[in-house]
Amino acid sequence: MSQILRQQIEKIVQITDTEFEYILSHFTNKKIKKHQFVIQEGQLVENDFFILSGCLKSYSTDANGKDHIIQFGMQDWWITDYQAYYSQTIATVNIDCIEETELLCLTFQNREKLCAEMHKIEHFFRKKTNKRNVALQNRILSLLSSNAKERYDKLLEQYPQLFQKVPKQLIASYLGVTRETLSRFNSTKK
Repeated sequence: MSQILRQQIEKIVQITDTEFEYILSHFTNKKIKKHQFVIQEGQLVENDFFILSGCLKSYSTDANGKDHIIQFGMQDWWITDYQAYYSQTIATVNIDCIEETELLCLTFQNREKLCAEMHKIEHFFRKKTNKRNVALQNRILSLLSSNAKERYDKLLEQYPQLFQKVPKQLIASYLGVTRETLSRFNSTKK
């Protein structure tokens, strides 16, 4: 399974077997059951998580108890509470498993160590962070300038596998619509 991480790294930088083994030695492996938390609001966030298998959701709960999904995470994706991870503070979001999940966990200290020792890895993480920033900006712009149907169509086009893994009520929450509205979108598909 760790080869998934190597493949992702090598989309950006080439590494030797020895380099990969060294990089991998800085991660820990964790298996988590469906509905278990990876991060809970109020807890110290020590790890960034690379998803080997499974599906997760990151969300915030408002004062009325309503969950607002920030992002999903699937195989070959990274997920954490980045504000808390980079500042080594407590989480402001929750992350839990939609299905049984296997993760590679990277502490902030190990990430910093790898980046200080290996220019290739520092370059890799910089590129990944840039890509994440662009995706976040696009998500915000989509929420501000697209209607719900356009957001649904774009999500379906970009991540069709998400619709196979994630319950409809979670997709609806991510899009900021009701489940009934989402059902209407499903019934109008060609």
